Amino acid sequence: MTQPIPALFLADSLGLDFLNSIATPVDVPVDWLDDGEGLLSWLQQAHLVPDEVVGSIRERAIPGEIDRIASQARTLREWFRTFVRGHRGRPLKPADLGELEPLNQLLKRDDGYSAIVARESDESSRLHLIRTRRWASPEALLLPIAESMARLICDEDFSYVKACEGPACTMLFADHTRGHARRWCSMAICGNRAKQAAHRRRLKPAGHDQHHA
Repeated sequence: MTQPIPALFLADSLGLDFLNSIATPVDVPVDWLDDGEGLLSWLQQAHLVPDEVVGSIRERAIPGEIDRIASQARTLREWFRTFVRGHRGRPLKPADLGELEPLNQLLKRDDGYSAIVARESDESSRLHLIRTRRWASPEALLLPIAESMARLICDEDFSYVKACEGPACTMLFADHTRGHARRWCSMAICGNRAKQAAHRRRLKPAGHDQHHA
C-alpha cells in the first residue's frame, strides 16, 4: 500500500535516499517499498520514473509482478546498506570494486539510449541530449535505482557519508556542509529530538536538588 506520509529525501544523494526508504520518522518504522504500489509511489516521488511509464507498467503487469519487483528492491537495498555502512568514513578504493559485482550485473541489464529532445519548460530554442531507457518490463523499475546507487559510489566521497547521530535513527546522508559538520538526518526530526533531550537533561538536576532541599 502507498504509505500515508510522503517519502523522505534528506540525504543529498538519491542512492542514500534509497537506503532511507525504510526509516522511523516518528515512532513506528515505515517502509515505503513494502509492496508494489509503495515502490511505484517512491519512484515517482524520487522523480526516477516518469508518471506515464508508471501508469503503463501498472497496466501491463500481471498480478503480483510489481510486488515481486518491490521485494527485489528491498533485497537490493539491504545488500547496499551493508556495503555503504561497511565503507563509509573513508574514500572508496579500486580494491572495493569486487564487492560491487551484484550492482554491475544489474546495471548491465539496462536498455538505455540517448535521445535529442525539446523541453516544453525551456523558453530558449535549445535542444537537449538526454539519457533514457526502454521500459520493456517491470524489472526495468530497478534500473534507475541501480544508477542512483552507482552515482553515489562514483560521485561521492565516502569520507563524508555519515549516519545520523539520533540514537534510534537509521538514516544515512552525504555531508555537503561547509566543514562537514552535519550531524542529523534533519534538524526538524532528529535535531529537534536531540535539543529536547538536552533541555530535559539540563532541567533534571535543578528538579532533583529542589526535591532534596
